[in-house]
Amino acid sequence: MRPPDEIRLRRAIRALLWLFIIGLVLSGATAIPLENELKFITEFLSGPSTLDHWLQVVRDALVATNEPYPFLAYGTDWLAFGHFAIAIVFIGPLRDPVKNIWVIEFGIIACLAVIPYALIMGQLRGIPLYWRMIDCTFGILGIIPLLLCRRLTLRLASLTTARD
Repeated sequence: MRPPDEIRLRRAIRALLWLFIIGLVLSGATAIPLENELKFITEFLSGPSTLDHWLQVVRDALVATNEPYPFLAYGTDWLAFGHFAIAIVFIGPLRDPVKNIWVIEFGIIACLAVIPYALIMGQLRGIPLYWRMIDCTFGILGIIPLLLCRRLTLRLASLTTARD
């Protein structure tokens, strides 16, 4: 029978991992119907703000591109798939966080890498700075549960090593 501390740690780790996995899946799923999402969002935005203007420009570009070249949207389908595939990898730590701590650490590195990637590639592609900052928040928000997970997993590892 497992001690109560170990049970609590495992539950907390699982909860944090599920939060991360669900975030990855939802983030990926939103990349599939991008044109329809932008049409929906821009219908409700009606201000002269910079964000409203940017979303309308992106919507118009997607509509103009998707009509004659629908295969280009396949790129965002693969973006979604990448999110789903990464989420699947986190099943390992759900099962055994100590043995699969490397997956958690990989996720932390990936979250950190979002920031320079968004800033550099966004600059090269003409993405406004405020939108690149929004993209950076995905890395920042993603790293929080993973850092907590790592800390709890290290605690769990020391608890189970001391017990064995």
